[in-house]
Amino acid sequence: MLRSRAEGDDETFFSIALQVAAAEARQGHREVAEEMRAEVDKARASSGRGQSVPIQFASPRGSLEGLLELRNPRFNLKDVVLKDELVRRINDVLRQQRKRDWLREYGKTPNRRLLFVGPPGSGKTMSAEALAGELHLPLYVIRLDSLITRYMGETASKLRMIFDETGKRRGVYLFDEFDAVGSHRTATNDVAEMRRVLNSFLQFMEESSATDSVIICSTNHPKLLDRALLRRYDQVLEFDAPTSVQIRKLITGHIGPLKIVKANWRKILLEAEGLSQSEIVRASDDAVKTAILDERRILSTDDLLERLHERHSMRNAFTETKGA
Repeated sequence: MLRSRAEGDDETFFSIALQVAAAEARQGHREVAEEMRAEVDKARASSGRGQSVPIQFASPRGSLEGLLELRNPRFNLKDVVLKDELVRRINDVLRQQRKRDWLREYGKTPNRRLLFVGPPGSGKTMSAEALAGELHLPLYVIRLDSLITRYMGETASKLRMIFDETGKRRGVYLFDEFDAVGSHRTATNDVAEMRRVLNSFLQFMEESSATDSVIICSTNHPKLLDRALLRRYDQVLEFDAPTSVQIRKLITGHIGPLKIVKANWRKILLEAEGLSQSEIVRASDDAVKTAILDERRILSTDDLLERLHERHSMRNAFTETKGA
């Protein structure tokens, strides 16, 4: 312990201090243990080294360059409008991740394997980004178009590389549209190669990770997933499409510092219908930027309608491109 301190290895020093705190707690010295833990947390916060694994907000290179897309989190949990029960469960995951050293003192690991289920636009991707933002971690989105190939064994090999990376670089890793990988192994349109890929995924999910990287799988079609996946996840979180009340709350929460006067909420809510939480937030931000550049202090209904309509057009253009 003294050697690590003398050498400037703060994380080893903190880790040993937490082990001493755990020993004190087991002997019934709860107050001493809590005081030691509080001092470690305070020292970590002041030194800016809250995480025990270095965080590198750099784009993946080499063989991982086409597989992982880095996204710097722009949201926190307060930016996402979710039902109270869902917020409570996400906060539970955040608490375990933030206090993961405490859990490891007693041989426990924090929840880190999550399945997000819900229709398009329900806030799954935005919540993954918010979770990364709350933990001050990079968000890596797995590009399924690069992951899945037609060559025997190549997809499983790439999957292996991704999971190896989760063990080396702490972050939040998002498998979006996960049903492309996790569909039933008995599906009639399945092939032997994809069954092997799913079996590999199931195996990799069972592996322990010293970094406690968060792995999030997101799907709009939970019925397509293989049932064996369910026991691999620490939490299965169900999202709902944003309601009119939630859409209005999203917009009013993201138009600051401006105000909207004489808003026609019926038209606004109708135009926002079908958009995701992230799209609604971006439309609101764009409306605010336009007003600021126009040297206006207020927003109009038309400002928001125009930007929401743009988001629908962008989505339609993307859909047409994918189908081309």
